[in-house]
Amino acid sequence: MGGIDENLSRPDFMTVMSVFPRKAIAVCILLILANGSAWSNAAPPGFVEGHLNIASLGAVEPSDAMPRQTVTAENYTEYPLIILNQDGKNEVARIIADKNGNYRAALPPGNYILDVQDRAAKRLRAKPQRFSIVSNQTVHVDMSVIVGFR
Repeated sequence: MGGIDENLSRPDFMTVMSVFPRKAIAVCILLILANGSAWSNAAPPGFVEGHLNIASLGAVEPSDAMPRQTVTAENYTEYPLIILNQDGKNEVARIIADKNGNYRAALPPGNYILDVQDRAAKRLRAKPQRFSIVSNQTVHVDMSVIVGFR
């Protein structure tokens, strides 16, 4: 007698368990708010859009100076476009033109390169296009592909 009552000095299991969920929820809410504010500080995306032109050198007559067009909606799916980071080492996005050859993609602000996927392996003639994205603006970049080289 004269000592500390053991039941008063140590909280019971139910008391601890009723406080734990409230603290865990508060920590989760703080983490979500902290991450949400970081996301909201990110610059809004910009857009790249353009047209994919596909030309073929097949059966061109000697008097014809320009390649002739032999494009159908299915052809556009055969030539996916890739967007690379500015040093050309990492693919950032892949785009397939619609049935009319048009494309559009949202990207974070930065410098990029538009190219045709597997251009060298497919023996395509196309020039990679460098472009820059600015928040809330659209840049127009067309891509021309000539097929039929050996």
